[in-house]
Amino acid sequence: MLEQIKQWIERRRGLQIGEHDLSNLPEPKISSDVLLKDCRLIVLDLETTGLNPAKDEVIAIGAVAISGGVIHLDDQFDLILRRPELDIAETVLIHGIGNEALTHGHETQDALLYLLEWMNGDPVLAYHSAFDQKFLEKALRLQIGYTRNHLWMDVADLLPALFPDTKPGGKGLDNWADEFGLEFSTRHHAAADAMATAELTLIALNKAAKDGVKTLAQLHNKLQYHRRLQNMHRF
Repeated sequence: MLEQIKQWIERRRGLQIGEHDLSNLPEPKISSDVLLKDCRLIVLDLETTGLNPAKDEVIAIGAVAISGGVIHLDDQFDLILRRPELDIAETVLIHGIGNEALTHGHETQDALLYLLEWMNGDPVLAYHSAFDQKFLEKALRLQIGYTRNHLWMDVADLLPALFPDTKPGGKGLDNWADEFGLEFSTRHHAAADAMATAELTLIALNKAAKDGVKTLAQLHNKLQYHRRLQNMHRF
């Protein structure tokens, strides 16, 4: 990852901060009839200074790509952002990212641009995706003026949609991991949490294939149907 971003920055050399040609970034892909086995899916996790997207900020981004039903270890994103001005006193014990790491992190604008290029407009999955989506969209808008909408799917909804009879001990990532016998050596680290979510996503995709869900559009529709059912049961 470090070598890849160094090469990318070399290609951009000569541009000044703020000189971002957003028109050349990949277009976000929409829900379509492309087969899931042919999709590249981005599984993403963020570390932030807190839980409130209105006042807290992104400090680390971890992501991994799934394609062809496989997690590709050579297709990952793992960067700490250079944000020395931020107060991490309340969350440093959770994510372990201290002032020194934020001082020596990657320039935020470069990191976000590289993330968008690496994502290539592909659909994004995350556990409790609304949290990551709000934080990332805020960072992209304020740091580089990027406002395009990507397709997001929530793994926390996808799992119960595909395993309606499975009742884990709770609604958290660890609860579902325990249900399927997965063990994670590291947690509350963006890249590690993205990998854990990707493993659960593979389980969900395998079940989807068995249920006849073959395309990205069908998966998205199944997720929306599950959400409608959940909303109906609240009343």
